[in-house]
Amino acid sequence: MSVLDRIGQKLLFSFDPETAHGLSIAALRCGLPVGATAPRDARLEINLCGLDFPNPLGMAAGYDKNAEVPDALLGLGFGFAEVGTITPLPQPGNPKPRIFRLTADEAVINRLGFNNEGHAAAEKRLAARKGRPGIVGVNIGANKDSADRIGDYERGVARFAAHASYLTVNISSPNTPGLRNMQAREQLGELLSRVMAARAAASAQPPVFLKIAPDLVEAELEDIAAEVAEKKIDGVIVSNTTLARTGLRSSGLANETGGLSGKPLFERSTAVLARMRKLLGPRIAIIGVGGVDSTEAALEKIRAGADLVQLYTGMIYAGPALPGRIVAGMARFVETERVGSIRDLRDSACERWAAKPIS
Repeated sequence: MSVLDRIGQKLLFSFDPETAHGLSIAALRCGLPVGATAPRDARLEINLCGLDFPNPLGMAAGYDKNAEVPDALLGLGFGFAEVGTITPLPQPGNPKPRIFRLTADEAVINRLGFNNEGHAAAEKRLAARKGRPGIVGVNIGANKDSADRIGDYERGVARFAAHASYLTVNISSPNTPGLRNMQAREQLGELLSRVMAARAAASAQPPVFLKIAPDLVEAELEDIAAEVAEKKIDGVIVSNTTLARTGLRSSGLANETGGLSGKPLFERSTAVLARMRKLLGPRIAIIGVGGVDSTEAALEKIRAGADLVQLYTGMIYAGPALPGRIVAGMARFVETERVGSIRDLRDSACERWAAKPIS
């Protein structure tokens, strides 16, 4: 980290995590901070699902919940940004405190519960950026008290299809009771059928991705892969936060309820990613998320089977210059190793990662 990054982190860490998050969004709205310039290198470009990504690194959903700063995030060096999770109606989320820094582990536990301003507010912001360059995905979810959660996803598709570079169906947050049950095959089949029908009826047909949890056993992964293939979903995002707490050093906070993200998630999420690649085959897109905090971590996700990677928690601990540093590191890697395209790395370590235990 640079001196400025360290000063910025110390300032933000003097506030509780949720206040610090709000301040970082406000700073980006004002044009600060300025991240390291990410190089443009044709060897880092990825064409996936009809979209041209300038580099394979994206900001994961959960940071810009209300689509306030997607262009500012792109300016930090990300090749794409994903906003949300956005639900049809505004909702406050779970009671505070609900974000906990596990500094010794470079991790975070959150139990936010899809706190967001709802469809209308986000749609207004996304409509206002129409015509601007950059890939911006929209992550959609269901309201906690909805009587028809699948209907909420249909409404999300109808509302954002015209504004999103791609859509992500998020059924893997552990912080909305019962939401992860939608990963079970029968419910998942109905959900994906109705989502794809909603996309077919919309004014635009962006790619659709499904975001899954890392806390799945082999049979559950097989069912998900089968439904994704059958319903012709464009891709899978692996993974959301975990309920596991293995090996944490921050014992005082380790038992807080919620999903764990950051460095401790890397091994588990990458092993699940590799299993999904083997189940889905080479054609269906995969975005790898979980514990990405360096160039090597990002490259290893690609080796395990990811087409693209995303981060969020890593930037909390490494500062806003992290995406630019990672992309610059990727550019140095392809140059030094004489790699024609970063895509050439994909699956080179898939077998090794798929052999790792996930339970």
